[in-house]
Amino acid sequence: MCDQDHFEDDMKKYSRRDLGALAAAGIGAAMMLPRAANAAEVSSSDVSITTPDGECDAYFVAPTTGAHAAVLVWPDIFGLRPAFRQMGKRLAESGYAVLVVNPFYRTQQAPTADKGANTPISDVIPLARSLSATTHTTDAKAFIAWLDEHPQVDKNKKVGTTGYCMGGPIVMRTAAAVANRVGAAATFHGGGLVTDQPDSPHLLIPKMQADFLIAIAENDDERDPKAKEVLKEKFADANLDAEIEVYPAGHGWCPPDTRVHNYEQAEKAWSRMLALFEKSLA
Repeated sequence: MCDQDHFEDDMKKYSRRDLGALAAAGIGAAMMLPRAANAAEVSSSDVSITTPDGECDAYFVAPTTGAHAAVLVWPDIFGLRPAFRQMGKRLAESGYAVLVVNPFYRTQQAPTADKGANTPISDVIPLARSLSATTHTTDAKAFIAWLDEHPQVDKNKKVGTTGYCMGGPIVMRTAAAVANRVGAAATFHGGGLVTDQPDSPHLLIPKMQADFLIAIAENDDERDPKAKEVLKEKFADANLDAEIEVYPAGHGWCPPDTRVHNYEQAEKAWSRMLALFEKSLA
């Protein structure tokens, strides 16, 4: 997860050289994502999902015809915003029914970060800390149940789930909480996948049935190099396929609007996610 103690130092090391020029030109970084090859026509809408704790605002996008495997997307600490809408649309164009949620709906409707990924980290850390293993689990069940009610979703196919930054642990808890539905899960620069706490996400691996992609930022790996080995061991013990790799990029490199976005490595991670979904959500 984004760590306030390290965040600004990481920004200095990994900050994009082109970000200032893009901002000066008035170009929205979130609009720079390449379109999927053979992209399907899609339709999208803002939706509201009833959970045990209230109404969650979310973005739903799917191909205009047919029923498809569903994918539940958990944003990073900066929440549901244009960059994640664009990412959701791009994924839908590859043939998936995609739900991108506002994990902070209990506190505030999206947008929850007034400057997007340029919001000071100190402003959004309280939002992340308002969530817990319990809220992760109850939300996961509610969101997947909502997806299964919609005609755009093929319930004969497994569900995928992805998470970024703080969304990484939520992905793992989703895969355990709704194990009979989740067939593929991917985390990108996810924080806190392995901790010394009794509710550490990695302890849930024996309950899962999903294949995994875990894309680790190099600076996260530098701070906790043992975590990837623990994950490899736990997935092997559970007889689950897991692609676990350290990418030469900083924490937060995947969303296109972040100051540390690394286009080349983000595209690699995206291609590995599509390969996982093609294999495990068929």
